[in-house]
Amino acid sequence: MASKLIFFGLLIFVPVSVAAQVFHWGELVVFVTAGLGIIPLAGWMGRSTEEIAVVLGPSWGGLLNATFGNATELIIALIALNQGLVEVVKASITGSIIGNLLLVMGLSMLLGGIKYKEQVFQPVVARVNASSMNLAVIAMLVPTAIGFSTRGLGDPAIQKLSDSVAVVLIVVYGLTLLFAMKTHSYLYDAGMIDAEEDTDEAAIAPSPSNQPPSNQPESTTEDHSTHPPNLKIWIPVLLGATLLVALESELLVDALEVATEQLGLTALFTGVIVLPIIGNAAEHATAVTVALKNKMDLSVSVAVGSSLQIALFVAPVLVLAGWFIGQPMDLDFNPFELVAVVVAVLIANSISGDGRSNWLEGVLLLAAYAVLGLAFYFHPVVEALA
Repeated sequence: MASKLIFFGLLIFVPVSVAAQVFHWGELVVFVTAGLGIIPLAGWMGRSTEEIAVVLGPSWGGLLNATFGNATELIIALIALNQGLVEVVKASITGSIIGNLLLVMGLSMLLGGIKYKEQVFQPVVARVNASSMNLAVIAMLVPTAIGFSTRGLGDPAIQKLSDSVAVVLIVVYGLTLLFAMKTHSYLYDAGMIDAEEDTDEAAIAPSPSNQPPSNQPESTTEDHSTHPPNLKIWIPVLLGATLLVALESELLVDALEVATEQLGLTALFTGVIVLPIIGNAAEHATAVTVALKNKMDLSVSVAVGSSLQIALFVAPVLVLAGWFIGQPMDLDFNPFELVAVVVAVLIANSISGDGRSNWLEGVLLLAAYAVLGLAFYFHPVVEALA
């Protein structure tokens, strides 16, 4: 209930951010209020997507969830890309992966582990997710390594390589959906029962939107059997929330450079830390809340599933979209961003591989996130001293 009240309360920042822009209250005010306004709107997008998915059924509903799972981050990134903020977009991709694997899963394991001595989740699913994340790291590593080691290769070649890799990743993402929704959906059954019931209590945003969407709509159909969702309500809610997220993202990106300078932050830190927290706040709250209900299967699925969707779907879509709108974006990342992603994937895979978690493992994940966050904050200072 408290989470719902918070999400409803944050809606006030939507008109406030518009007023701040119209009446010229300053870029910093616009940036902060627009960021706060996006949080509840992202929650409503997730909730409406979940309700529509119940009506559509397991296959189409799962596909809808998989497509809209990270719609907020995609909208923010597309607007930033359209304005030429390519480095910020790349930083937000790495930040979303790091944040979900370390911050979200860390908080879930810590708080859930305090309440329950040990929590369990599917180790088979964890291994499949680990393999998929390893592929994502390879996809980021190869263009970056080639660009770093072959100085004479040139940007056009890196761009063509990135476009080709993006197509491969999208194909793999489609195959992961096929694996989770059809051929091996039974692997995702454990821990998903009553998922909708839990998430309704947890927050406005539904937790299964970023998990491998195997049987989620099936598990919720029974919950809605007496009161099926009304598409006449939820489709306009989804469209309205999406349009408002686009508006708020436009305000956020327009004010980003000036506001971050006033706050003393760099574009790298803003992209890696600030923007992912804004875009993922609703999902973060849900993952932590279901962990407190001893639903660690669901919590891990939200965290890892969101990272996979960013790496295998959102990032390649942005690469192809950049080509389409005339703002070329490749997969040649800042080497330090790549190091951070590799560290996050390694420690998350090592901790989640046994299918068990406790509060100390949550602390280790949070500590890794804190170390990386501090490194990104002081990164320009290190460069200046060097």
